[in-house]
Amino acid sequence: MSPFPGIRLFDLTGRTALITGGSKGLGQAMAAGLASAGADVMLVSRHGAQAGLAAAEIARDFGHRAIGFEADVTVPAQVEAMVTAAQRELGRVDILINSAGINIRGPIETLSPEQFQQVISVNLTGTWLSARAVVPLMRAAKGGRIINLASALALVGLAGRTPYCASKGAVAQMTRALALEVAADHITVNAICPGPFLTEMNLPIADTEDGRKFVVGATALKRWGRLEEIQGAAIFLASDAASYVTGSMLTVDGGWTAQ
Repeated sequence: MSPFPGIRLFDLTGRTALITGGSKGLGQAMAAGLASAGADVMLVSRHGAQAGLAAAEIARDFGHRAIGFEADVTVPAQVEAMVTAAQRELGRVDILINSAGINIRGPIETLSPEQFQQVISVNLTGTWLSARAVVPLMRAAKGGRIINLASALALVGLAGRTPYCASKGAVAQMTRALALEVAADHITVNAICPGPFLTEMNLPIADTEDGRKFVVGATALKRWGRLEEIQGAAIFLASDAASYVTGSMLTVDGGWTAQ
């Protein structure tokens, strides 16, 4: 008998997922990816109407439950309400993807302390608050998957991105620390580190020399990532295929950090 039974390692049927920043960009793409693998999903955004439209599209395309919810991940009470709603509507939370994020670019002397704190609040504090809210549920269920969105810029630097690089580097370290903290409860914590994807966040630099030379030009593949190219990483880390993966940074960056 083969020691490798025919388990469908990437099948998420019966699982539930909560995706912050899920109304557009990489968050919406990952939500659709999980739904394509069988999961029911809740998409969270500060823009509730957008989240609802994105959820309706996913439900129509994949035939699984998809719900939109409005919440600001920087507000603790709203994060708690988000998790309570996910538990009520989906029954539990098996998977959390922390995809809510912002980027404010510029030379350090032109950025205000308020702008720096805004990036930290969304990218780092929002991720921490969301993880903090789901961990008790996952501990009680004796398992779960937390997937944070770090960045290739958690691993390498780029001029004019001090708030973003600082926030994403901290997300990477928080991912490692939390992975150690919850491992005994069969909860895995990993981060995806995307490179340059042509999201709404990156549209302002898409046709600039900065974008062509220092962003896309820094990748081995010399192109922007397509949104659907993030889905495989999310499905993998959410699935049984990644049961022995925790505290890991999975780069999906077109070879940016290979150099």
